[in-house]
Amino acid sequence: MDRVIGLIAANFETKDMGQLTEERTVASLPYGGAYRVVDFPMSNMVNSGIKTIGLITPYKYRSIIDHVGAGKAWDLDRKNGGLFVLPGSVFGIQSENSHFLLRDLRRNIVYLQRSPAPYVLVSAANVVSHMDYRPLIMEHIKSGADITMVYTSCDRDEPHRLGVNVENGRVVGFKPNPRKYEDAVMDTFVITRELLMKIMEWYAAVDYLDLFEAIEGDLDKMDIRAYKYEGYARQVFTSRDYFEYSMELLNLDVAKELFSRERPMATKAQEDAPAKYLDGAKVKNSLISNGSLIEGEVDHSILFRGVHVSKGAKVRNSIIMQNCVIEENAVVENVILDKSGVVKAGAVIKGTGDATYIMG
Repeated sequence: MDRVIGLIAANFETKDMGQLTEERTVASLPYGGAYRVVDFPMSNMVNSGIKTIGLITPYKYRSIIDHVGAGKAWDLDRKNGGLFVLPGSVFGIQSENSHFLLRDLRRNIVYLQRSPAPYVLVSAANVVSHMDYRPLIMEHIKSGADITMVYTSCDRDEPHRLGVNVENGRVVGFKPNPRKYEDAVMDTFVITRELLMKIMEWYAAVDYLDLFEAIEGDLDKMDIRAYKYEGYARQVFTSRDYFEYSMELLNLDVAKELFSRERPMATKAQEDAPAKYLDGAKVKNSLISNGSLIEGEVDHSILFRGVHVSKGAKVRNSIIMQNCVIEENAVVENVILDKSGVVKAGAVIKGTGDATYIMG
């Protein structure tokens, strides 16, 4: 794995998150009670033995820089290799849902030039999985391919993902708006470092394109292999994705796959006391993070650090971010409550199963 460096593209913007991404990027969205979305690709790379990782940051970089810092939580604060925080482009035309914008890659070509590693593992920052990249990389090296792309079968219609046509283990085309059971790119791939730099030169005139868009017309000229990932994997594009995929963590089988002791997910350390449950508290099928105080009822919900559910309050099917307060006798149902939010005593706030209410 010393022959591989990592590159995580966190410069992804979307209008489908509403106020959840007004002050933060998708990569730094709180996830699963104690994590951020970017923790998953970063942890997967480190757990796979990759010790040099470049993180392309977005325009709204404050939250992600505050979270990753120098990479200490992932053992990336080291003299040799480690975490490289790279600047993403701020202005300019780009395609919708671009993850691997060519001008972002070109702007950080020095990161590639200074590395002796022959291979680069590239991932989008919004991929939630527990993937061991080593079999993928070994398969790529064994095949001698130019690029090896990871793909999965869609569990539902996924208009924000890029569909892929695979024939005899090779990528022969892309298609928009993949349907349920069709194949789609997981926005993770291995590429030879020299080829990645050449692609930047070849398509310099259209650097507003996504990498996949640029090479689509030249698929027949490259050896691009397909690698199917059968494990749990989700990509967060919209507020609906965020809510539904977060709630899947309440499924014990999903939680066990994502959070194993053998290959743990790392995140920024927080010094908080354990959650405290007072007399009368009722909690069912929920994730409750450290520092929380529960006096009321919590059912099928995810609570981040420092949440206070007061006496008589009820929280159902909701995501409550850090330092929020649900005052006495308030009712919260089908809601995403952003950090430091307060629901006043006796208030009733309800979304629906099809339209989760997002509250700042």
